Amino acid sequence: MSQLFDEKGKFVPVTLVEAGPCEVLQKKTKEKDGYDAIQIGFEKMTKEKNIKKPMKNKPFRFIREVRNDNMNIGDKIDVSVFQEGEMIKVAGISKGKGFQGAVKRWGFHGKNATHGQKHDLRTLGSIGTAGGVMKGKKMAGRMGTDRVTVKNLKIVKIDKENNLLAIRGAVPGRRGTLLEIRTCPSGRTLITS
Repeated sequence: MSQLFDEKGKFVPVTLVEAGPCEVLQKKTKEKDGYDAIQIGFEKMTKEKNIKKPMKNKPFRFIREVRNDNMNIGDKIDVSVFQEGEMIKVAGISKGKGFQGAVKRWGFHGKNATHGQKHDLRTLGSIGTAGGVMKGKKMAGRMGTDRVTVKNLKIVKIDKENNLLAIRGAVPGRRGTLLEIRTCPSGRTLITS
């Protein structure tokens, strides 16, 4: 994350995202595949030793499919599809936090720190009935690494030379996470990192 100052001099927290360019690799049609979509690739691989045999035709690090029928094979998608001030939604995989207890994972408050309680403050409490543990019971387990969509984010600034978007607020995931950016009303899509 970084920060910018708007025209009134107010501080604006932003996330800088390298947005494209993405290339349309394949077009799927209703007649042939049963639905309309395009396959887009991001971050073209240049080193010959890193390109495996099945990737020879499409040497991209990330390949994703998007429902769209307006584009043709070879078209490029970059930051020029967005405008400053436009509202977007960003989807990505959230940060992984490993194995966590029920207090951190689900927000349980634990037990009271009263007389007779020893090493029991952050415990889960009763988990079962006579029939055993109910399906879907909130317990300790792995936290994070879920697909998260953050809606109503605003594009503050666009740098077309470096393919950078300055998005107001935080986006899901760690640095280097693959993101999917969509405009809220029309649904244009860009895969970025």
